Amino acid sequence: MQWYLMAWKRYTDFEGRSRRVEYWMFMVIHAVLFCGLAAAVLTLSALHLSEVGNPLFLACFVYALAAIFPGLAVSVRRLHDLGKSGWWMLLALVPLGVFVLFVFFAFESEPGSNQYGPGLKPSAPAATAS
Repeated sequence: MQWYLMAWKRYTDFEGRSRRVEYWMFMVIHAVLFCGLAAAVLTLSALHLSEVGNPLFLACFVYALAAIFPGLAVSVRRLHDLGKSGWWMLLALVPLGVFVLFVFFAFESEPGSNQYGPGLKPSAPAATAS
């Protein structure tokens, strides 16, 4: 949950790097929350309970709008962690571009520092010769 909340705290930070775990935990928790809200709205609509469904629909819509910037920011920082520019996010506007981004986001972080900041993973201890 800390990774999900970290993305919300850094929603205006489009600089620096974000590790793979921060990106994926945000996206998974976001998808579960959104799908849960959407399923509740659809269920209440099917049961014709609009007095409960309408406010819940509004809550789902507001959550979806509010999550745009944290999701975009963590995605750009994830691309930075791979050594790529945030402009690669424009691939999402191209057919099949989302799949390319999906593959990028699954890659291991670029080791060490890059132009977007220092590496976030602790370096492995050097093997000692015996």
